[in-house]
Amino acid sequence: MSVERSIRQYEEDRREAAKIAARLLLASATTSPRVGGVGECTVQILDDECDIEDLCQSVEQMAGENEKWDFFKRDAMMLRDADAVLVVTSIRCLTDPADINCNMCGKLTCEYQRLAPKLTPEPGIAYTGPLCLFRANNISYAIEAIISTARNMGIDYGVYWSAGAAAMRMAIVPKNTGFCLAVGISVTEKSPFRDIPKDYADINETTMNDRIIKRLWPQFRSIYS
Repeated sequence: MSVERSIRQYEEDRREAAKIAARLLLASATTSPRVGGVGECTVQILDDECDIEDLCQSVEQMAGENEKWDFFKRDAMMLRDADAVLVVTSIRCLTDPADINCNMCGKLTCEYQRLAPKLTPEPGIAYTGPLCLFRANNISYAIEAIISTARNMGIDYGVYWSAGAAAMRMAIVPKNTGFCLAVGISVTEKSPFRDIPKDYADINETTMNDRIIKRLWPQFRSIYS
């Protein structure tokens, strides 16, 4: 086997390992505990480079909407190096409070929370709460299950609320999603989610350019071939 073929085979196997890992992490998140034992979360897997790039561009667009979100640019750069992204949702915290009057949301009763006016989905707003925090907390079980399994499997990971909010903007999650987080995973020698400098969005343009070229090349080839 030639050196080129060996390297290509390794790259294919590495990417396939990441895809298999993503589905095992989805399974772990799905079987994690739920308050009341009912389904309140979903997990979507993005493992296509074009889909991940679309998500990253949405994150970058949101960075300019709020002065506190400048770090979204760095999040987008890190996620461009991910082999897959798992988008974890909470689908009942926005429209279906738990009806236990726990007062975590700051309302006296769940009925008050249900009738409270929601924020409008406009630039600068990530989540259109108020949310039922008792239900939203269910997402933490799913995220912990993903992280725990990833650690045991030797998979690098990073958790991003910026990408979760962007996924909601892109409507790639269920309609009634009120809260969303994303987990990027990577099967590489160096984790793209650790030891990242603050100006990573400026110094890591190579990753972005490479992905754009790979995405556009098939179109150019079909047009000019």
